Amino acid sequence: MEMFSKLTNLFQQALETREPSVNLLDSFVEHWKGITNYYIETTDETRPVKQTDIPWRLKQMLDILVYEEGQQGLEETGPCMEYLLQHKLLETLCTLGKAQYPPGMNQQVLVFFSKILVQIQKPMLHIINVYRPVQKLVRLCGLLGSQTEKEEAQFLFVVCSRVKQDPYVLNYILEIKKENLFKRSISSSEDTENGRSEEAVPSSNPTASNPASTSSPQQHSPTDSPSTIFPANAGLIHVLVHLSRSQKKVALKAFESLLLLVSLPKEDTAVCLAESTPLCQLLAERLCELYSQLPATLEAADIHSFPQTHWSAPFSQNSMQESQSFPGSEHMERFFSWLDFLDHLMREAPKILAVKLAKEIHHCWLVGVLQPELLQMSEMGVLVNTALLCCSVRHIQSPAMLEELVSFLLGRHTQSEQRLDTESHVLRYQLIEHCDHISDEISITTLLLFEELLQKPHRDILFNLVLRNLENRCYVTHALGGGDDSRHFTDTDPVEENEELEEDPFFTDMYGVDEFNSSEQLLPRPQLMREPRCSGQTQAADIVNSSFLCLVPQEAKTSQHVQGARYETYVHDAHEQFKECTTLLLDWDWPESLKPTESSVSSSDFFEGHFLKVLFDRIGRILEQPYELNLQVTSVLSRLAVFPHPHLHEYLLDPYIILAPGARSLFSVLIRVIGELMQRIQLIPNFKEKLVHVRRQLMGLDGESGVDHMPLLKGVIILEEFCKELAAIAFVKLPDNNTNLSNTDTL
Repeated sequence: MEMFSKLTNLFQQALETREPSVNLLDSFVEHWKGITNYYIETTDETRPVKQTDIPWRLKQMLDILVYEEGQQGLEETGPCMEYLLQHKLLETLCTLGKAQYPPGMNQQVLVFFSKILVQIQKPMLHIINVYRPVQKLVRLCGLLGSQTEKEEAQFLFVVCSRVKQDPYVLNYILEIKKENLFKRSISSSEDTENGRSEEAVPSSNPTASNPASTSSPQQHSPTDSPSTIFPANAGLIHVLVHLSRSQKKVALKAFESLLLLVSLPKEDTAVCLAESTPLCQLLAERLCELYSQLPATLEAADIHSFPQTHWSAPFSQNSMQESQSFPGSEHMERFFSWLDFLDHLMREAPKILAVKLAKEIHHCWLVGVLQPELLQMSEMGVLVNTALLCCSVRHIQSPAMLEELVSFLLGRHTQSEQRLDTESHVLRYQLIEHCDHISDEISITTLLLFEELLQKPHRDILFNLVLRNLENRCYVTHALGGGDDSRHFTDTDPVEENEELEEDPFFTDMYGVDEFNSSEQLLPRPQLMREPRCSGQTQAADIVNSSFLCLVPQEAKTSQHVQGARYETYVHDAHEQFKECTTLLLDWDWPESLKPTESSVSSSDFFEGHFLKVLFDRIGRILEQPYELNLQVTSVLSRLAVFPHPHLHEYLLDPYIILAPGARSLFSVLIRVIGELMQRIQLIPNFKEKLVHVRRQLMGLDGESGVDHMPLLKGVIILEEFCKELAAIAFVKLPDNNTNLSNTDTL
């Protein structure tokens, strides 16, 4: 027992006694010589490295280096570190790892490099005898059939983390020379200028500039993608993109490493990544590769219901819920998670890098792959690719990518549209025409695409589709004196159009007894007739009481027969939509009042634009179209009506404007529909009874039963609901809508 105590004391003293630095160096050199002697003395070349003392000796060397650093000052380098650098130990280890001798040596080298870069606190990657071995080891990663992908991914993540701490070493790791950086910058500037000039004059043949794009992406083989051709001596970027295809844990590390690289804050590092590396090209090509793997047999309904996919979703334990699983769902998850990852990269990256990546995606995927698919003749192909584009729009949030998406879909034209112009931007015109396609599925899907676009925070979307055609207000009749004669309201003059509507047999119930009693009107009729109209914006009370709510004749109304179907139910939803829209346009600099019309601009030249033309044509056929299609058309029009631009408000929600010859507004189109409805009602026996029954069916209150004229009856119901929705939108857009909204509880 006494002997045991003495031994314990001796060990304790040995631990408490600090070894002199010379002893540390001797120990460090001894362990290194132990490794090199193994190669001299061993005769068994098949013995795995884990059965030797090499891993233990490497660990001892690392511990010595870490301990030594802790004993040194901030600016000092210890003798062990000096020995490692002067004798190029890392270079030698890299060579041993490349030789894979003994078997498994590469794994040990990767682990050693990773740990030394993590545990040594002083900057190292700027030292030539460190960054050169690191470069060589990076080129050994990602090789075909590698058994060390886990260690490779960890090593690369550590390297990117050190670069994040010291961004100036990026050039060393990427092996970029200054003269190459200068040349690529000049080349990039020329490419950018050429790209801009090409965008200014879109080709009528989108596949001409990209012969490879004529084939369907669903027919491509994954091996056809340039990104899968792994170049010899590939650098850090190539390896990370390659590892992003691997198993979950490895791919996640690769994703995180790429995020570290692109989020480097310095502008010169962003320029370096954008102009002197294949980063943007490889990322865009990977997106094209994943898109090409999507099955052509996908169902549009499955695509539309596909949830928003975060880039880390495939790495979770249960990446796809069973309820969301369908044929092709795994491919969709991989594609949309990569798209979300790129979008996230662009939000995190400096602007110059984000713009470069967005332009590369524009060129490589949008123009090179997607555009030919959207313009093909196959209806099934158009349907699937439009649905995929719609889902992609929902995923895109970065300003840089949104800018390129808008340019791709709508172009950059700012002048008013011409009725016969179908060539200035072929894709835009074709997509709008697809809203009125012979295939109802294609029409619904394309309308969904535009609805998604209208929810994006980009002012050019609404301007391109609608506002540029309403700028000069050519839809209203000019007064003889050259002014605006769109309204004639004084204290002594009655509303001229009200008189016309009262004389119209289709509007005999305009102020009669119907479901909206006196307590539901915002203003009584006498007061409505006496008050002058406000200039610039129509009084919403007029619209609610005497226009949209009373537009549908009493014979075609069913709201009073079903609980919870009154006008007030739309007010809250309209208010939420209005708040959402106003948050989009905080910096859009829209006018607050109507622009005076110019006498030099002819009203006969007015064209509402192809987009509104198609929507008005569709709403004009609301009594004949399928229920689902009508829902989507009215949804898009409601979205447009919510935007608080004075011209858009006047054109869509003001029933009192005096239209120029040949012009039409939303209200005038609805009047024509009502006229057609009144004629058709006379030909259907028991119309009201059938109409109520169909409404109850749609609400799930009655069972299914055969009813004649089903499209017409469903169209009438949607027409009534649409008019109530427009009235609610007009109401909440009053300047004092908050006060009015608080009063709706008593309606």
